[in-house]
Amino acid sequence: MVFIVLGLDALDPDLVDRAEHPNLALAADRSINTIDSLEGEPSTHELWPTIITGLTPPEHGLTLSEDGIAWGNPLLDIGSRIADVVLPDTLQTRIGAWLLTNTTADAFRTPMTYYEENGIGTVFDGREATAIGVPNYVVDPDETDREHELRQQMGELFQRDPDARGGHTSADPLAFYEQCLEMVMIRLARARRGLRSRESELVFAYTSGLDLVGHVAYDQPGLQRAAYDELDELVGDVRSDLGKDDELLLVSDHGLQDGVHTHEAMVAATDERLVADIDSVTDVRGAIEMELDRVDHRPEGRVFEERDDADSEAVREQLEDLGYM
Repeated sequence: MVFIVLGLDALDPDLVDRAEHPNLALAADRSINTIDSLEGEPSTHELWPTIITGLTPPEHGLTLSEDGIAWGNPLLDIGSRIADVVLPDTLQTRIGAWLLTNTTADAFRTPMTYYEENGIGTVFDGREATAIGVPNYVVDPDETDREHELRQQMGELFQRDPDARGGHTSADPLAFYEQCLEMVMIRLARARRGLRSRESELVFAYTSGLDLVGHVAYDQPGLQRAAYDELDELVGDVRSDLGKDDELLLVSDHGLQDGVHTHEAMVAATDERLVADIDSVTDVRGAIEMELDRVDHRPEGRVFEERDDADSEAVREQLEDLGYM
């Protein structure tokens, strides 16, 4: 039995249509409360650590500064110390935006060791768990996957601009959309492999594609609608791999409309029991752990069935008929 959690950044309860998006609504869905950052809106950087720990951002310590830049990131830390002394706040913000757009600096790459070093528990502790791309929970800092590489290679397709609506601009929204959906496909494909392998009791996979599209689609709402439609199909592929006892939970950190993060997040699950007690992003960890403790989810490993002689002979005959043998 596998419990699979898909972290769908910016999945907005107001934009999920139960009739058109059955795989995003699943058997039960609900809007939940999220938490604002110092910059005045919910922050991905802060909220995924909240989701996996059950702690508020001040409690887990991974917070943004008032300008929306994670100056505590080691790659930005030295520059921030100098900037604090010699630069005005507005210029610091612009420099931070430039660094995140034009360098390999990444605000979401806090290693998993941070939590143990600071005495912070997570949903992964003591479990046979697979964490795929969870922001600020990096299992191996030296390893990246294709989604991470695509995000770092966006260049003009996704530029941070403090003056733009939604805080970002794109030189080519259509090309950007395709790249974002490729990112979604990569992470959900990895989630499917984790599910099919049967080696983990918990598979937790995150993707940022929906959030990224939303930040530049404020003047092209059709792109965001298309992203929801495609995401529904891709989650449907994951859903089709579920065994009869497997469970699927979708969770977001906030919504996103008109290019701006909204103050409602969302959960959906294959069983209403899984979301019944989730009222806030701080409740997600507890709900996952309660379900993992309720039923034995210890991995059984994948079993490959041997073909019998009759099956092998039938395949051979088909190949001969097609001229391959």
